[in-house]
Amino acid sequence: MLKLDENARRELWQRLIEAIEQYHKSVATMKVAPTLNVEELRALLAPFDFNRPLGPGEALDFAVEGLTKYQVHTPHPRYFGLFNPAPTTMGIAADALVAAFNPQLAAWSHSPWAVEIERHLINAFAARFGYEPEQTDGTFCSGGAEANQTALLTALTHHFPQFEKRGLRALPAQPVLYISAQSHHSFFKAARFCGLGTDAVREVATDGQFRMDVEQLAAQIKEDRANGSAPFMAVGTAGTTSGGVIDELAKMAQLADDEKLWFHVDAAWGGAAVLVPELREAVGGIERADSITFDAHKWLSIPMAAGMYLTRHIDILSRACRITTDYMPRDAAGMGITDPYTHSIQWSRRFIGLKLFLSLAVAGWKGYEETLRHQAAMGNLLRRQLKDNDWEIINQTPLPTVCFTDRTRPEGRSSTYLESIARTVVALGKAWLSTTRLNPEAPVLRACLTNYDTQPDDVAALVSALNEARNC
Repeated sequence: MLKLDENARRELWQRLIEAIEQYHKSVATMKVAPTLNVEELRALLAPFDFNRPLGPGEALDFAVEGLTKYQVHTPHPRYFGLFNPAPTTMGIAADALVAAFNPQLAAWSHSPWAVEIERHLINAFAARFGYEPEQTDGTFCSGGAEANQTALLTALTHHFPQFEKRGLRALPAQPVLYISAQSHHSFFKAARFCGLGTDAVREVATDGQFRMDVEQLAAQIKEDRANGSAPFMAVGTAGTTSGGVIDELAKMAQLADDEKLWFHVDAAWGGAAVLVPELREAVGGIERADSITFDAHKWLSIPMAAGMYLTRHIDILSRACRITTDYMPRDAAGMGITDPYTHSIQWSRRFIGLKLFLSLAVAGWKGYEETLRHQAAMGNLLRRQLKDNDWEIINQTPLPTVCFTDRTRPEGRSSTYLESIARTVVALGKAWLSTTRLNPEAPVLRACLTNYDTQPDDVAALVSALNEARNC
């Protein structure tokens, strides 16, 4: 039963295609978020003891119904939530191909075409970020968290040569790294996973625009050196998770140069700004980073997951990740290639790059530029409509993440009130948005535009739902 016969496969594929197409046609009419009910879900799954096999069609239908009824529909044009986009058509096709061919991206010789596709993409995106392609290395990752951990590992390897073999215990002083209060929390995890511990992470205050305060960063570095610690890495963010804010990357790059720190930019979402000429200036200085995190599964609408780690240090991944074994294939020995398992945290892994390659091959840079420009325009439209309806915009960013409060109510800046607004909007089923904090004293409503299908009517529907929730 692991391999169905030809007729059963043909029927299953057709049923699958019809289910996907029906979802595409109907998702915009669905309630954006489900009603949450743990008991109902567990009761639904309880009969599955796997002693009575299902027919292929019955099993597929169960999965389609579950996904339709019990998830937040991130491909919905009125999903204004986290960085979860509607997937590209070519990305969906690519994932199906990869599942069927099941290439193994550990050894180059097992799937040379797939490995070279990813190498080509790494160089193409490196050039867009301002790196010299021939002096660039990188790897595809499961997402931004893995890319950020890779950055931490490479920074340690670069700054402390003894770290490669002897580990942290060989270091003469406590290594410390710097993030802002708005940086992604994956850096705390990465510090744990690398053995540094979270006390090694210095969280630097932000300025009035919620960017890392570069003067505070300089002062913290000076203080740490005076106390006997060993600063080695500073992290800038191009599009913070909460507010879409872009740090002063050029100033941070210069400080990192002066202090001889590894400068990493977490551009998991906002890095796509480099593809739009009028947004490119907002991330100026990113080309000076030692490494960059970028997630194609965010603003480029690639199906989950497609992260990238890029670096302008061509040898650092091999230094940090190299390993030799007797059991890995050596068919490509002497061909001047690099086996992926020797310069990545992962070993066996999926062919991540095909969904990006096919999407970019069909849309082209120009197609992506136009799509991202449209989404930025929808973000600006939302800002205008919110202001016209007495909502107050709190963050400043050219990216389409809008943080706001209610200026019509005395309690309009309180977390309790804003959370009730978000819950009411979601319960109405007309849109999805969330709350967050730009600092401990700044709770906000947050709406992010990541869907290429979001149109002015969808923006108006969100504002209408917010106004309705305000009056409930």
